[in-house]
Amino acid sequence: MANVKKNKKDVLAGKKDKSLSLLKDQERPTAAGRIRSVILLGMTLAAITLAVYWQVKDHEFLTLDDNVYITENSHVLTGLTVPNVIWAFTSIDRSNYWHPITWLTHQADVQLYGMNPRGHHLTNVGIHVLAALILFAVLFRLTGCLWQSAFVAALFALHPLHVESVAWVAERKDVLSALFSFLTLLFYAEYAVKQKPFFYWLAFFSFMLGLMSKPMVVTLPAVMLLMDIWPLNRYSLTRLKSGEPYKPFLPLAKEKIPFFAGSILATAVTIYGGQKAGMVPFLKDISFWSRLENAITAYGKYIMGMFWPHDMAVFYPPAPIPLWQVTGTLLVLLFVSAATIRFWRRYPYLAVGWFWFIITLLPVIGLIQVGYFPIADRYTYLPLIGLFIMIAWGIPALVKNLPYGNYILSSLAVAAVAAAATVTWQQIGYWRENVSLYRHALSVTSGNYVMHCSLGLALVNQGDLDEAIKEYRLALALKPDYVDVYYNLGNVFVRKGDLDEAIRNYREALRIKPSFSLALNNWGNALAHRGDLDGAINKYREAIAIHPDYFEAHYNMANVFAKQGNLDEAIQEYRTTLMIHPNFVAADKKLELVLEIKGNR
Repeated sequence: MANVKKNKKDVLAGKKDKSLSLLKDQERPTAAGRIRSVILLGMTLAAITLAVYWQVKDHEFLTLDDNVYITENSHVLTGLTVPNVIWAFTSIDRSNYWHPITWLTHQADVQLYGMNPRGHHLTNVGIHVLAALILFAVLFRLTGCLWQSAFVAALFALHPLHVESVAWVAERKDVLSALFSFLTLLFYAEYAVKQKPFFYWLAFFSFMLGLMSKPMVVTLPAVMLLMDIWPLNRYSLTRLKSGEPYKPFLPLAKEKIPFFAGSILATAVTIYGGQKAGMVPFLKDISFWSRLENAITAYGKYIMGMFWPHDMAVFYPPAPIPLWQVTGTLLVLLFVSAATIRFWRRYPYLAVGWFWFIITLLPVIGLIQVGYFPIADRYTYLPLIGLFIMIAWGIPALVKNLPYGNYILSSLAVAAVAAAATVTWQQIGYWRENVSLYRHALSVTSGNYVMHCSLGLALVNQGDLDEAIKEYRLALALKPDYVDVYYNLGNVFVRKGDLDEAIRNYREALRIKPSFSLALNNWGNALAHRGDLDGAINKYREAIAIHPDYFEAHYNMANVFAKQGNLDEAIQEYRTTLMIHPNFVAADKKLELVLEIKGNR
C-alpha cells in the first residue's frame, strides 16, 4: 500500500514537473518574442532617426559658436595632442562651461575628419541615436512596458525642439550629456534591483562624465530620487488599508550624497567660469523679478512648444512679458503640480514625469543664467522626456476602457511620431548653412539683434560687405551697446580699406568691454596697416596682458618686430607663438626665415 502511494506521488510529481516544464517552454517563446520586439523597435527607431537627420552631412559650420568650439579654436584645430588634452581639463577660457569630455570629442573629430564638417555633424547624429536607444532600454528595463518606452524614445529622437541640439555642432555637449545621463540611469536601475556596488559606481562614473560634458545634468540625482518613487517603488508612505510596508526616504537620499556633491561642485565651477568669461549677465543687469517672470513663462513656452512646435529660431530675443501671461502660466504650473501630487499614488508616472520636467529645466530657466539666452529650444533636450512620460503612460490610462482603445492609441502614437519627424526634417533644412538659418530666425522673430549680427558675419564670409554693414546697422539700432557688432564692423572696414572707421569701431567696442582682447589685436593690425608699428605693438601687448595665450597677438607682434628689423624680439615672439600653438605652420616658416636672415648677417 505504501509503495502504491509512493508510486502515485511520483506520478503526480512527474506530472507536476512535466507541467512546469511545458509552462516554461511556453514562456520561452514569449520572452524571446519580446527580445525580438525590442531589437526590431530599436533598429526601426535608429533607422528612422538616421534617415531624418542624414541631411546634416551636407551642412556647414556656423559662424555662431562653431567658431569658438572648432573652426577658430587652436586647441581643437590641432587635434588630440597631450597639450590639448591638458587644456581641455584645465581651461574655461573659450566658453562659459567646464566640459573637458566635449572638448575631447571635438579634438577627436578633427583628428578623424579634419575640418570637413560632414564628420563633425554625423558624430552628433550618431551620439543622438545612441542616446535614444539607451533611453528606450532604460525605460523598458524599469517598467517592462515595451510600447510606451519606445514611444518616449521616438519622441526624444524625433521632436523638432531637439533639432538645435543635434544639427548644431557646437551643441555636442547636449547629446553627450544626454548619453551619459541615460547610462547613469541604466546603471542605477541595475543597482536598485540587484543592490550590487559595482553598478552604483558605474552609475556615478557615468554621471561624472555627464557633468564633464555639460553641467546641466546637475539635476540628475533628483531624477534618480523620482525614479525611486516610480517605477522602482523604493519609497512609499504607509498605506494602512493595503498593509504596504513603510519604505523610508532618508536612506535613499543618503545614497545619492556623492551624486549631489558632484552636482554642487559642477555648479560652482560653472558659475565661476561664467563670471570669468563675463557670461552671467542676468545676475547684475536684470532684476530678480524680471528673471522670475522669464522663468515662469519659459515653462509655459516649452510646454506649448512640445505640443505645437512652430516658429523655431536659433535665438529668441528678450521681450516684455505681460503680467497676465506670467500669472496665467504660474496658475497652470501650480495646478498641475498640485494635481500630480494629489494623485501620485494612483498615477505615479504623472508626478514623476511632471517633476522631471520642472526640475531638469531649473539650471537653464533663467534664475541664474550662464549666457545670453533667456530661452532656447536646446534647453528642452532632457526636460521634455518628463512630459513624454506623462503622455506615454497617462493617455493609455484614459482610453483603456474605450471601444477600440488600442487602435485609437496606436493610431495617435503613429500620427504623433510621423508629424514630429516631418516637422523635424523641415527644421533641419534651415540649418544647412548660415544665411538660411539666420534669415529664417529673423522671419519668425522680431527685434532679433543677435540674428542681424550673425547674418552680417555670414554675409561677410560670402564677400558681400555692403549688405553685411546694413545688417550690423540694424543690430545696433535694436541694441546700441552690442559690442560684437562694433568689433565686426571694425573688421569689415579693414577689408574695405577704411582704417580710420575700423579703429573708431574697435575703440567703441573696447569702451563697452575693456577686456576685449580680440578688438585690441585687430586694432593693432589696423595700425600696422597704416604704418604705425609702435602703436600696433602697444595694442598687441595690451591684448596679451589680458589673454597671455593669445597666440595670434604674439604672431602679429612678431611680424611687426620683423618688419622693424628687431629680429631678436621677433624670434622670441614666434617661439612663444609656437609654444602655445605648436602646429602653426605660418609661424614656423616665419621663424625659420628670420633665423636664416639673422644667421647670414
